[in-house]
Amino acid sequence: MQATANPVLRDIVLIGGGHSHVGVLRMFAMRPVPGVRLTLVCTDTDTPYSGMLPGYIAGHYGFDEVHIDLRRLAQFAGARYVRDEVTGIDRAARKVLCRNRPPLAYDALSINIGSTPRLAPIAGAAEHAVPVKPIRRFNERWLALLDRVRDHAGATTIAVVGAGAGGVELLLAMQYRLRNELAALGRAGDAPRFHLFSADARILPTHNAAVRRAFEGVLAERGVTVHCDAEVTRVEAGRLQTRSGAVFDADEIVWVTQAGGAAWLRETGLALDGDGFIRVRDTLQSETDPLVFAAGDCASMIDRPLEKAGVFAVRMARPLAENLRRSITGEGLLSYRPQRHWLALISTGDRHAVASRGAFYARGDLLWRWKDWIDRRFMRKFTEFEAMAEPAPTAAAVPLAAEEQAQAISAVAMRCGGCGAKVGATVLSRALANVHPVERDDVLIGLHAPDDAAVVRVPPGKAMVHTVDFFRAFIDDPWLFGRIAANHALGDIFAMGAEAQSATAVATVPPGLEAKVEDTVYQMMAGAVAVLNEAGCALVGGHTGEGSELALGFAINGLIDERLAGVLTKGGMRPGDALILTKPIGTGTLFAAHKQFKAGFACKGRWIDAALESMQVSNRAALPILVAHGATACTDLTGFGLLGHLVEMTRPSAVDAELDLNALPLLAGAAECVAAGVLSSLQPANLRLRRALRNQQEALAHPNYPLIFDPQTAGGLLASVPADTVDACLAALCAAGYPRAARIGRVLAQGEALEPIRLVL
Repeated sequence: MQATANPVLRDIVLIGGGHSHVGVLRMFAMRPVPGVRLTLVCTDTDTPYSGMLPGYIAGHYGFDEVHIDLRRLAQFAGARYVRDEVTGIDRAARKVLCRNRPPLAYDALSINIGSTPRLAPIAGAAEHAVPVKPIRRFNERWLALLDRVRDHAGATTIAVVGAGAGGVELLLAMQYRLRNELAALGRAGDAPRFHLFSADARILPTHNAAVRRAFEGVLAERGVTVHCDAEVTRVEAGRLQTRSGAVFDADEIVWVTQAGGAAWLRETGLALDGDGFIRVRDTLQSETDPLVFAAGDCASMIDRPLEKAGVFAVRMARPLAENLRRSITGEGLLSYRPQRHWLALISTGDRHAVASRGAFYARGDLLWRWKDWIDRRFMRKFTEFEAMAEPAPTAAAVPLAAEEQAQAISAVAMRCGGCGAKVGATVLSRALANVHPVERDDVLIGLHAPDDAAVVRVPPGKAMVHTVDFFRAFIDDPWLFGRIAANHALGDIFAMGAEAQSATAVATVPPGLEAKVEDTVYQMMAGAVAVLNEAGCALVGGHTGEGSELALGFAINGLIDERLAGVLTKGGMRPGDALILTKPIGTGTLFAAHKQFKAGFACKGRWIDAALESMQVSNRAALPILVAHGATACTDLTGFGLLGHLVEMTRPSAVDAELDLNALPLLAGAAECVAAGVLSSLQPANLRLRRALRNQQEALAHPNYPLIFDPQTAGGLLASVPADTVDACLAALCAAGYPRAARIGRVLAQGEALEPIRLVL
C-alpha cells in the first residue's frame, strides 16, 4: 500500500474500474503525487479483462484468471475503494453522487465505465434478451444457462444478436464450452443450435475480407446459421423478429450490439455524442468541463472517432494518468494520439485465433498461444504486486492558494496535545450540519441544543446499561468505517437485551486542509448516525481531535427493566443447552491479509466485500429471537475471539462446553487466509486462552482451529438455548436475516478437569 503521511490536499475520483483506470491506479502506485488522494468508485470488485473473456466463456480460464481485483489493486495503489453505484455528478459542487452513501468530493474526476446495452428501442429486448454488458450480470446468466443445458434433455437454440468481432467470438466460445460439457456427459447429440444475426450485409464489417471469409468458414463448419441484413426489431419470450418480418424461435437470446452511454450521463450537463458517450478532446478532458476526464468505451473523441475496442482503453491509461497528475499540479496537458491501425487477435472458441490488422490476415494455433501469453502478461501487472517501501513525507507538488498553504503548513507542523489537537469548531459544525441524529423525548440536552454535556432522562422502572468501544479504521472508506464502528459499539447493548438510548462519540482524524478534514468527519459520522438512528439511539455529543490515523468509538447508554427482567448475561448457561452463533467468523484474519501482499497468496476483494456486509448486519433483531426461544446466556463476539468469549460464559455459569470445529460458520476466504499463515496481530494474545482447551493437541491439525482465536469486529451473538428449541430458533434467525446462524456445540456439566472446553474434530 502506497499511503503516505502527507496531508490530503487534493482528491482525484475515478468512476468505474475499466481498463484505463486499472492502468491509472498502477501508475499512481509506482509514482504517487504527494498530497493527492485517489478514490475509486465501482459497483463490482472483480472487473473482467475483455481480451480473456471469450477464453473464460470457452472454459480455457478460471474466473480469477480473467478478472482484476479492484479492491486489492486500490489497496496497492494507496487509493480509497468505494463499492457503490454512481447515479450522477454535481459539477457545481464538485461531488460524485452515489446510490447508497453521501456524495464524494473531487478536485479532478475521471470516468471509465464502458458502454451500456441500449435495449429500450427494441420492443421486448430489455425483458427477454441477455445483454453481454454488464459482464457480471451476463456471467450470472451464462452460468445459469450452462446448468439449464446440462439439465435439459434435447437441443437448445441460442441466438446471438450482433455479428461484430465481439458477437462472433462470444458465440464460438459459448458453442465450444457447451459442446464439451455435453460430450463429457455422453450427450453430444444434444449440442445447442446457434443462430447469428447481423444488421449489416456481412459479418465482422470493420475487418478485412480475408478475416471475414475465415470466420464465415468457421461458422459454416460448426453448423452456425448466419442471418445477414437481419436487424432484430422485436423480442418476445422464446422468439425474435427481424425488420423483414421473419420470426425465429430461440430458447436464449444474447445481445451483443447497440451499446450506448450510461443513462445518468445525460443529467450531468456534459456534452455527449449521439450514442450518449462523453465527448472528449485529445487531452481526454470533457469538451464541457476541464475537471472531468473520460476514457475507454464511454469516451467519444471529438477529432477522431474510435472503434469501441479494449486496445484503446488500455492505451489511454498512460496519457490519462499523466493528465490527471498535471491537472492537479497545474502543468500543461499532453495529447493522446491513438494508433490508426491495431492488431486484433480473435479467437475461434478453441485454442485457435485469427489475426486482423488493416489488410493483414493470419490464423493458427500459434497465434492463440501468442495471444494467451500477451493476455497473461497484461494480467500479471494487476495481480502480482511487489512489496514497496512506504514513501517518506515530501513537499506537496500541488499548487495551493494562500489560505490553503497556511492550512497545509499547520497540518504538517508539530501540534501541542491540548486544544491544538482538536478539530476546529467551524469545521466540526459544518461537517455535522447535514447529520441528523434521531430525536428522543428522553434526551433533554443533546446535539439539537449543544452544551457542555448531554442530559438524558432515565424513564421510571428503567436501569442504565453502559458500554464503550473504540478502534482505528481498518478500511479506507470513512462512511463504511463509521457504520461498522457504530454497529460494533451497539453489540454489547443488544447482547444484554437492552434498548439503545444515546451515544457519545470520540474520533481522531488525520490533519489536512479544512475541506478535507470536514469531508472525512462528515462521511464517517453520516455512516455512524445512520446505524445509530436505525437502532433508535440518539447521538448526543462527543469529541473529535486530530491524530495520525482515523479512529472512532462510542460510549453507548442503554435502557433495561430495573428488575433485570429479560436481561441476558454471560453467566446463565445450563448443561444440555445448545450453543448458537448468529454470524460467521473470520474478520481478523481477512483484514490482516487485506493489509499485506503475501507472495503466492492474494486476499480476494470479494472476500472483503462479504466480510464488510456481514459486519454491517446488526445484532438487534437476533436477540428477541433468542429470548423467545428460551436463551439462557448471551454475549457478542469481539476482540477476544470465539474461544475467549466462550470461556467468559462458561466460568460464571460453572459449566463446561463442547465446541464443534466442523460446524463453525466461516466468512468466505477465512479458511484460505489462516491456511496461508495470515493471522491477526491480536491472535497471539488470544492464543493464551488455549490452556482452556481439553484436547488442543488433537485439534492443532484441524483447519478451523486457528479461527477460534480470531478476533472479531462487529461479530455475531454467541448464545446458549435449550436443545429442544434450537432448530426452531435457527429457522427464525435465518428468516430474520441471519442465514449463516449455526449450532456450533453444546453446554456440558462441569467436570473435574481444569480445561472447560472440549473440541469436536
